[in-house]
Amino acid sequence: MHRTAKITKMKDGRTHLGHKAEHAIDLDTSAIVAITVQDADEGDTSTMQETLPEAAAQVDAVGAITDNEVAVIEEVIADKGYHSRTSVLDLEKLQIRTYFSEPDRGRQSWTDQEAEREAVYANRRRIRGARGTRLLRRRGELLERPCAHLYEAGGLRRTHVRGHENVLKRLLIHASAFNLGLWMRKLFGIGTPRTLQGRVAWTVVLSLLWTLIHEEIAPI
Repeated sequence: MHRTAKITKMKDGRTHLGHKAEHAIDLDTSAIVAITVQDADEGDTSTMQETLPEAAAQVDAVGAITDNEVAVIEEVIADKGYHSRTSVLDLEKLQIRTYFSEPDRGRQSWTDQEAEREAVYANRRRIRGARGTRLLRRRGELLERPCAHLYEAGGLRRTHVRGHENVLKRLLIHASAFNLGLWMRKLFGIGTPRTLQGRVAWTVVLSLLWTLIHEEIAPI
């Protein structure tokens, strides 16, 4: 999971947080599964409660369209901003394994919080293991690419629409284009329509040349 906060600049020079976009991405395919836009002053542990159900709904929708059995969300990998006793315990109750980077909070008190302690310790063991380290590294490698596509190349660091609903529409269009590029790369080896067009034209030229050469060397 990843979040990006939008900072709005006022006419008098002051700045304030306008909205926060949060992404859920499948690390196996790098496809963007869900996007939500929420108030930027809300913490990650709060906004996650809206993004994860949205991701689960989208995964279920894909399974219904393709008539394939799609696995439910079993693991969530996120940075330290999403780590808290409550968030880790809540996901454990849903039988979802967490791989949350843990911030250094020093020595903690667990009075009357045995369940929270066990959930936090279990998450700590997972992220320190070989698989947890690999997943967190993979998150760092793959999660930033869609965000760079949306916000850097896509120019969504600054938006010219108002309201979370309109911002979400813009994000969904860009995310759909990114996922379409992944699909095209899977099918054709090319991720953009312009490059595909160039490859098709080049293929046609090569086919014509091969036909001419074949006709020249063919026996009379």
